[in-house]
Amino acid sequence: MRYAHTMVRITNIDESLDFWVNKMGFEEVRRNEVPEGRFTLIFLAPPQDVPGARTNRTPELELTYNWDSDEIYTTGRAWGHLAYRVDDIYAVCQGLMDKGVALNRPPRDGRMAFVKSPDNISVELIQDGAALPVQEPWAGMKNTGDW
Repeated sequence: MRYAHTMVRITNIDESLDFWVNKMGFEEVRRNEVPEGRFTLIFLAPPQDVPGARTNRTPELELTYNWDSDEIYTTGRAWGHLAYRVDDIYAVCQGLMDKGVALNRPPRDGRMAFVKSPDNISVELIQDGAALPVQEPWAGMKNTGDW
């Protein structure tokens, strides 16, 4: 058995792709429009995982858009979160802030941060390997909202 993907429901394709592709840096691997079921599936992966995702060797993020739903999907912290390892948590967080993404939990410890997608999905960013040295402005940053 191998891990395949995490699916999250989205309410707006353009807003979600702006977050996941333009801000988080993921790439679209494939898209399935299913008219008979009235939904769209969009599979994404971080750039390093795209080659494996194309051959079903690495996990993907599946965004599910239901065409006719007016339902607002709520998650809350009980749902959990998605987690991704990054090479430089400070650089990634600065890049996200520069693109207008709020850091719900800044990387005060040089190890971990949280942001949220437009659909309120918590995303944990984890420093790959050892934590980076604690430094400002990160050490003094407060949480924003919940994560």
